[in-house]
Amino acid sequence: MPVSSKRTPSSDPNRALRAVTVANPFYSPAHDGDVSNPRTIPAIINIRESAVTMLASRGRIDAAQLAAATRFRALWEAMCRSTRAIDYGREPVDGGGRADPIGHRQMQAAEELRRIRPLLGDKGYWLVSRICGEGYSLGEIVGSGSSKRAKLRAARELREYLDLLCEFWKLSTRR
Repeated sequence: MPVSSKRTPSSDPNRALRAVTVANPFYSPAHDGDVSNPRTIPAIINIRESAVTMLASRGRIDAAQLAAATRFRALWEAMCRSTRAIDYGREPVDGGGRADPIGHRQMQAAEELRRIRPLLGDKGYWLVSRICGEGYSLGEIVGSGSSKRAKLRAARELREYLDLLCEFWKLSTRR
């Protein structure tokens, strides 16, 4: 009879799932104190979803840095992923004009990112946009044959840039 190992294999798909407590999206302050209306609820997250969630789950970044990274990601996705092309073959209905492919939310996100860029500099903006915006891992950023020291340096620089964003957006920091 084979003896079961205490170590789980690294290819276990359930290993990337972790239980966390998050804010209840259906919470209503009008019914505060009611048992059916909790402020927080338990949830399961995939820590391999992005490098930021991996760093947060391991305690490498604090809650303010996670909030800054999440806010940057929301701005990045609003600016980059919601673009659409103008369909010139489509007939305008009831005398209306053609729809603008760039919405107000997208323009506001672009303006916010435009204000962030000088704060972070070219290198910092590149690093934060790759990791927080596009979802690259630290290993992909520094290269596949790089040393552990290069990954640690990239993680340290990411934390420093996230601290700058925390100060810019007036989020609480560790300092």
